[in-house]
Formats: sequence, C-alpha cells, structure tokens
Amino acid sequence: MKVFSDTEFTGLHQKTTLISIGFIAENGATFYAECGDYDHLQVDDWINDNVISNLEFHGKIKGKGWCNSSTLNAGTKNAVTEVYGNRELVAECLKEWLEQFDKVEVWSDCLAYDWVLFNELWGHAFNIPKNVNYIPFDICTLFNIAGIDPDINREEFAGCVGGAQKHNALWDARIIKICYGLLISKIG
Repeated sequence: MKVFSDTEFTGLHQKTTLISIGFIAENGATFYAECGDYDHLQVDDWINDNVISNLEFHGKIKGKGWCNSSTLNAGTKNAVTEVYGNRELVAECLKEWLEQFDKVEVWSDCLAYDWVLFNELWGHAFNIPKNVNYIPFDICTLFNIAGIDPDINREEFAGCVGGAQKHNALWDARIIKICYGLLISKIG
C-alpha cells in the first residue's frame, strides 16, 4: 500500500523536533497527529505563523493526550485516526494505523527531514514497523523524471489552490498523493 506522508517540524536544522505528521493511504485512510512535546524554544515567527497557526488541536486540547480512530467505509480499518500527545503516543497510534496494511511504501516531498523524524518516533530506523519499507520515495524525483521543475507550486500543480492551509501535515500529504497520481499518469 502506498501511503503519502508529510511532517511539520521546528526548523530546517539538525536538532529539529516533530510538530505534526500526516498520512493518507491509497484507499483514503488518514492519520493525523500533533506532538505536544516539540521543542517550543525552537519556534520562530515563521514556524508560528505558517505551521502552528495551521494545527488542528494546538491550544484547543488539554490533558496528556488521546488517540481517536473511526471507520467511515466498509473494508477500511481506521479510516480516520487523529492523535494529540507526546511522541511516544504518536508512535504507538501510528504503528497501529500502519498495521492495517500488509506492506507500506512511504511517499513524501523533499523528505530528508520527514524520514528522519519518522524514524525517530521509534528511536531509529531499525525499530520502524516491520511492514514499512525502509526505503522512502520522493515525489521530487518524479517531478524531475516527468520533466517538470521540482520547485513547482504543489497546490497549483494539483489544482487545489484555495483549499485548506499549506503546512498542515495532512493537507500536504493529500497534495502529495494528488501530485503522485498526476505524475504517474504523465510518466506512463
């Protein structure tokens, strides 16, 4: 199963911390989580204005955390999973969500930070769920293969301008999925 993923984090540097993570699978099942234990001292004005402001639960949820899963369509386990809490809770709920698939192929966009943060949820790469391929895939490469500048505006390419907010991890994962489909059609 291909799953399309995005993360939001506290900055483009080695000690960045995970703020949120979103996944959408080929079958439409979604996972969205926000970490309450990111390093708040690393949040600058840009992160605050463009990432924190687009979080679903930040400042609205009190308590240690929660994981909420619901099935919307027959045959789709955990069609929607939402999590708010520390990284340990996010990892536990994400592992459970990923278990609904026999094999998982992760696709992302400019995934250098995303993949490192994904692996850190379980301590390191050797601890990621066994059904997840240890090799991630990047739509930037697909853009390049298709002869399209990889720096293209993803929302415009996907035809989704004016939708939800860019830099919301689930929104961005949805855009990645749409771009993937368009690029595969173009490449043949």
